[in-house]
This record gives sequence, C-alpha cells and structure tokens, in this order.
Amino acid sequence: MATDDVVLLEVSERIATITLNRPGKRNALSSEVLSLLPRVMQRAETDESVDVVIITGTDPAFCAGLDLGELGDTGRNLGGNGADGRTNATGARGPFPSLTKPLIGAVNGVAITGGFELALNCDFLVASEHAKFGDTHSRVGVMPGWGLTVLLPQAIGVRRAREMSFTGNFITAHEALALGLVNHVVPHAELIPFTRRLALDIVGNDAAGVRQIRATYAAHVAETGQWEREAADGAEWRRARFSPEEVAQRRARIIERGRTQ
Repeated sequence: MATDDVVLLEVSERIATITLNRPGKRNALSSEVLSLLPRVMQRAETDESVDVVIITGTDPAFCAGLDLGELGDTGRNLGGNGADGRTNATGARGPFPSLTKPLIGAVNGVAITGGFELALNCDFLVASEHAKFGDTHSRVGVMPGWGLTVLLPQAIGVRRAREMSFTGNFITAHEALALGLVNHVVPHAELIPFTRRLALDIVGNDAAGVRQIRATYAAHVAETGQWEREAADGAEWRRARFSPEEVAQRRARIIERGRTQ
C-alpha cells in the first residue's frame, strides 16, 4: 500500500504487519481510519499466506484515541466501526473483525482511550520503552465502546482498572509490565524485530492448533453480558450527556496534561 495511506499493510514470512499511519495526528482515529482498519484487518485474516498479525503505529505514537478535532466538529468518528458500542460490520464487538489468527500489539508510543482499547483487544502486547497507556474517557466526556471496562480489569484487576479510568492518569511501559498489561518491554529500536521473533515462534507451530486454542481462550473470557452493559451505558450517556462542544473545549487541556505525565 502507498506510504500516504492512513493504514498500512505489509506481509512477509507469514506475518502481516498493520500500521496506523497518521503520525502528525499521533495516529488518532479519524472516520477514515475507522473505515479502513477493519478492511485491512480482514485482508490479513483471509490471506492464506498469513498466520499471525501484528498491529503497531508510525512513530511517535501507537494511537491517541478518537480524533478529538473531528469528534468535536462533526462527531462522525464516534460511531465508526462499532466505536459506539454496537457490533461492527462482521457482527463482532470491538474494533476488529472476527479473527481466527493471533493478533499481537506492538505498542511503540502512547496508547490512549480508543487507542488503549485497540491494544486491549489484541491477544497480547509487546511495548517499547517509550510506550505509555491511559484511559482518558472521563477527561474527554465519552464512554468506552470497545470493551475497555471488560478487558482492562481482565488484564490488571478491577481495582487498578478503576484507578486508571477514574483518574485518567497514564502509566509507563514498565508499570504496565509490572501490572501484567504487557508481556514484554524492549528498547524502542527492538520493538518490531522482537515482536516478529515471537510471531515467527507462532508461525512455526501447527496453524490449525494455534487457532483452535485462540478460539478456546476467547470463549473463556468472552463476558458477553458485560460488553452489552458497556454498550447500553454508553448509548444512554450519548443520549443524555454527550456534548461535542465540551469535547472541543477539553481538547487542549487533555493534550497538555498528557504531555506532562
């Protein structure tokens, strides 16, 4: 794909690498990204030459969440690709289509709000030493739609998850490792090579067996009722309380506070 595309796809050694590519906007989720990302993911899922998928971002960020400029202006990206809690075009909840292949998140920088949810929806995470994680839904005045209230407590426990969501404070890559949110922290230059080595370890196994084990894990942690509750609460919030004007007013303060943490 052309380097100016907002979502890139590269396939080699049976590994598909998907890269969010809006570096000037810290890979924020515009309506264009939200439309293209699941289509690119679906290409990797159906490509018979792919056994493992990696998702990452073009430096300096992994993903800064919903594009607040577009959110405060038109709000079109709030409902894109199931970001409002509804099922997406494939009938799955979350940002990705229904997948059978392992998905590894290579978190190269900040993963914030919707970007944090992208990371949480991966099977496991490898973080650069530059990575930071934050749930700023309460700062922005929007509600999670991609399963944060389900997936974050699964990863780090409900009390730590509550603290992250209530405060909006960021944690570093090494703090994320200590909490069990990420599997590895590596030097920034080693992020993709290290993640590819893990992917190649998976490629070397029986593909059908890996996919069955992945499906079994997914069934164990599905918590369908909790996802539905998050979607319902988010819909009620948007009906009664969501204000695009307030989102726009908070934008500068959110960005500045993130820089100081």
